[in-house]
Amino acid sequence: MSINRRKFLKIAGASALFGLTGTSVIEQLLTTNAEAAVSAVSPGPEALTAKRWAMVINVNKIKTKEDYEKIVHACHSIHNVPDIGNKKDEVKWIWEEEYEGTFPGVSDEFIPDSIKHKPFLALCNHCAKPPCVRVCPTKATFKRPDGIVVMDYHRCIGCRFCMAACPFGARSFNWRDPRPFIKEENKEFPTRTKGVVEKCTFCSERLARGLKPACVEKSNGALVFGDLEDPNSEVRKVLSVNYTIRRKPEIGTGPSVYYVIGGNEHA
Repeated sequence: MSINRRKFLKIAGASALFGLTGTSVIEQLLTTNAEAAVSAVSPGPEALTAKRWAMVINVNKIKTKEDYEKIVHACHSIHNVPDIGNKKDEVKWIWEEEYEGTFPGVSDEFIPDSIKHKPFLALCNHCAKPPCVRVCPTKATFKRPDGIVVMDYHRCIGCRFCMAACPFGARSFNWRDPRPFIKEENKEFPTRTKGVVEKCTFCSERLARGLKPACVEKSNGALVFGDLEDPNSEVRKVLSVNYTIRRKPEIGTGPSVYYVIGGNEHA
């Protein structure tokens, strides 16, 4: 079931007018839906599964501007992310960020210049305790059992509470119709509309077909994806032999994206 902005406001107004109590009409309309939205992408027998998906980004292996652009393009092209051409209206799922913007408060005068002046890839952290989920009034944003934070775009009413709650700036709002700014539309993935929020989904639609995220496939080993709770997964093997950091761990959201900032670039 989907609900648009007009319908939501109409129901909310009726509820306020008639003083509905107990389980309200709004709650009845909005609470059934993680399962319905998840089933929109039906996983086949070849689907990749995990108890909790996570990603490790080895910045030592991303060496050139072209390396970054290839990874970003892989994500944005298959997900119909528009290239609007200005910062105000920018929509992004994965992007380059400076060290200080990626890890505020972690700066140290003894950090090597090679790290301080290196761009980092930023994306949704698919937190264990996502604040964006808690504040969404229509349940358009929810966390799947495997830890991926996804969206039902039909339920998004554009309130942008999730954007205010996200401590990583990982969400974009469509201030204008994004479709005219898509250079080559991928017909296998839905386009969005003006007035909704969007973000990285860890390529949940690809996982359902047995494929890894597009950014991982195009990263030449710089991005590793796997089950954080499986001690034999590739993610856990990389974490066991490398020093990694996460973005803003002190705020308690439990990010599922880790960064290797030192050590062996071949690990």
